[in-house]
Amino acid sequence: MSLLAQLSGTLINVATVLLGTLLGLTLGGRLPERTQRTLLQTLSLVTLFIALDMAGNLNRVNGGPIPGVILALVALALGAVIGEALGIEEGLARLGETLRRRFRGGGRFTEGFVAASLLFCIGPMTIVGGLQNGLTGDSSTYILKSTLDGIAALALAGGYGIGVGFSALTVLLLQGGISLAAGSFAAGLLGGADPGVLKTNPYVLLVTGIGGLTIVGISWNLMLAGLGWEDRRVRVGSLLPALLLGPLALWAASRV
Repeated sequence: MSLLAQLSGTLINVATVLLGTLLGLTLGGRLPERTQRTLLQTLSLVTLFIALDMAGNLNRVNGGPIPGVILALVALALGAVIGEALGIEEGLARLGETLRRRFRGGGRFTEGFVAASLLFCIGPMTIVGGLQNGLTGDSSTYILKSTLDGIAALALAGGYGIGVGFSALTVLLLQGGISLAAGSFAAGLLGGADPGVLKTNPYVLLVTGIGGLTIVGISWNLMLAGLGWEDRRVRVGSLLPALLLGPLALWAASRV
């Protein structure tokens, strides 16, 4: 399979994020601040719906006698401790600030970059779509994700500015990395490239559920941005280690 075929979905996703950002920047300056905040609140509500749907997958997972929601709680708690110790939130902020200075971004550049990067890259479609695209060349899941991300980028860019567009770099690196790595080892680990198999794999379900709970935090932050209360936001970046700890917790619990 050619490199272009493996990365086709990722490249489409990058293009829609950039296009959505461009439209958001074009329209955002013409919209009253009240309208921009209402758009952020609307995006927050839709994001919350998607997040809760994802989190519901925890009800479909058990690690031996331990329910999936308990595994998620342990992973998130340990992930928060590790994330704070490593300063992940601050690291993301520094990266955003570096990009802002390098490209002379203004306003809420860093907030937009971090919020969009997390929103676009945490979720089941990132994992399943990457495996599909990398293993079979099928980019259908990423095309669907691209549509959603493009609309979200439009809404976010109106409030946060050009920093949202730079999240396309995060999408390119993460999704492209998953797709390229899939052909090497994912088939053996997750039971093949069949989307039906991937979507019912307990490890994918657990990561999806944990990702959903994390995106609830993003939804909360978007709502706060719409209300002008950003100082009370959830430190979502610090929760990212939970996405790695969850599968480890499930593996350990399954052997109890």
